[in-house]
Amino acid sequence: MRDHRYVDELSLKELEAVVRLRRRQQRLTLLDDSRSASDPLSRGTAQATTGERGAAGIQPVADLWPTAPDGAASSRYSAVIETGRQTRVRRPIKWRWIRDQALLIVEVLAVVGLLGVVLRMAGTVERVNEESRELQTPPTAIPTPMIGVFVLPGGHTPPDEQYQSEPAPIPAHLKGLVAAVTPLPVPTPGAEHALRITIPSLGVDAPIVAGDDWESLKKGAGHHIGSANPGERGNAVISGHNDIYGEVFRDLPDLTVGDDIVVHTLTSSYRYVVEQTRIVEPTDVSVMDATSTPVLTLISCYPYRVDTHRIVVIASLAVD
Repeated sequence: MRDHRYVDELSLKELEAVVRLRRRQQRLTLLDDSRSASDPLSRGTAQATTGERGAAGIQPVADLWPTAPDGAASSRYSAVIETGRQTRVRRPIKWRWIRDQALLIVEVLAVVGLLGVVLRMAGTVERVNEESRELQTPPTAIPTPMIGVFVLPGGHTPPDEQYQSEPAPIPAHLKGLVAAVTPLPVPTPGAEHALRITIPSLGVDAPIVAGDDWESLKKGAGHHIGSANPGERGNAVISGHNDIYGEVFRDLPDLTVGDDIVVHTLTSSYRYVVEQTRIVEPTDVSVMDATSTPVLTLISCYPYRVDTHRIVVIASLAVD
């Protein structure tokens, strides 16, 4: 069986075998020609023999070299030796087309898979960034007054014949705001917390409790949680009832500018001097705003047994 491969498809060893066969053919051809030239009879015989071989379509190499050293090489490279040129044999097109189509499909699938991976990674990164932005976004701040109240403390309904009263109702337009405020916790009593209040001109001598809610004011005057302590820079706010639960601040309207108010703590006593007295609406909480200097603010209902307004007494810390 002849080998129809191209020369450039042969290995080095196979090419060397082809060269050896071609050289031997040339030597045999030269030997044949020299014998024919020296012997006319032999030359005629050789020509006749060559003619017979040519007529039979058989190349001289096959006759001159019937048994090559390498029989496989003789038959394998016979096409190259006999013709001296490469013989191209067409391979089946069907299988090449199937192979090319399969490779194309594999390449397309690989590209599609790569694009899918890239898109999925991009989606994952975007989702992680969105979650991070949500966690890093600060909560929306809800503006609230610094004092944390919407109605002045100490308000209550006028006492009935049995001397009973109850907390004043919250105005309808403020109910939603009051419900949204979280009461401050009662602080642990300290050495500078207000414990007692005395007003010499009114004969007032009452205890002070922490907080100014309805239950706290049953025990005496109430120090508003979050306001300044006595003697500190800021507004110290103290409230009390005027017509129930001991009537602590009943005579508050009788105070005049220059009167003394003394607030006692565990370690010290602080004297304040009255500067002004005001009658305000229950919703005028501006009187409880923080101040840059030591100030004492007293709050109670007004007028007596009517309690539609508030009386506010403002005093400043005396410098002794």
